[in-house]
Amino acid sequence: MASSQVAPVPKDVHPQLVEMKVPLYSYGCEKKVKKALSNLKGIHSVHVDYELQKVTVWGICNRDDVLGIIKKKRREARFWDLDSTYQNESAAVEQTYEGNGDEQAAVPGTTEKAALEERPNKTRKPWKRLLPLSMGLR
Repeated sequence: MASSQVAPVPKDVHPQLVEMKVPLYSYGCEKKVKKALSNLKGIHSVHVDYELQKVTVWGICNRDDVLGIIKKKRREARFWDLDSTYQNESAAVEQTYEGNGDEQAAVPGTTEKAALEERPNKTRKPWKRLLPLSMGLR
């Protein structure tokens, strides 16, 4: 008979609360998020707040794995606590350069080209989708 191997589990395994900011556009998005997280082992509950755009997960899980699953459905997802620190940092930067009229030159790395590269063009559609539609109208 084959002996079964059991991986050692650390003694301090506790459930944790993972809060994420996830852009939800409809109640269907809420269902997608819940369904995606239901496949993860160790998750006890998932609460989605549509109005706050917040997803709360309670269970024994790795928070990076949970965020990875959510990012497969919604790319803009991020941790809730990181979002608040990002807002605090951006407010501090705005206060620092508030008196300076040339804000673009004051902040390093903020040129028009860099700003365009950071923001993807979401209205751009692939030509493969456009050509069959234009050919079929004749």
